[in-house]
Amino acid sequence: MTETTSRFGFPFIVPGQAQKELFHNEALMSLDALIQPAVEEGPRVAPPEAPSPGESWLVAAGAGGAWSGRAHALATWTEGGWRFAAPLAGMQVWDKQAGLRLQWTGSAWNDGSVVGSRLIVGGHQVVGERQPAVPSPSGGTTIDAEARAAVAGVIVALRSHGLIV
Repeated sequence: MTETTSRFGFPFIVPGQAQKELFHNEALMSLDALIQPAVEEGPRVAPPEAPSPGESWLVAAGAGGAWSGRAHALATWTEGGWRFAAPLAGMQVWDKQAGLRLQWTGSAWNDGSVVGSRLIVGGHQVVGERQPAVPSPSGGTTIDAEARAAVAGVIVALRSHGLIV
């Protein structure tokens, strides 16, 4: 049997183990930081000067000091010092300063972008898979310049928002 959990490395209590409470408390400290994690701000390169117990930050690449060698980790200050958790692909944290959710892609923290295959609002699909490009208005025997300009403006706006090609 291993001595830690496979995903986050929480310590197991094993038979005959002395000072079981230390291992149990260490696992609780990790759980406290990782369940519904929230960070004070996005990735930073240096630890804050006066953190309070329970506050967390994301460690930026190239961080120094107590965070050296902990790039991309979730760093949580506790009464016993810094606790670090390496992110797993799909892990999400709430960035309190920016007011948005960050997601670990496996190589970087996504800055709040939403990635999906479709958007459903009230049970109705609003945005789905991209369709072929929408052409600008042209042709016809009767040309209404104002209507064409309005339709062309709508097409430009939809393209600029990425909703159509």
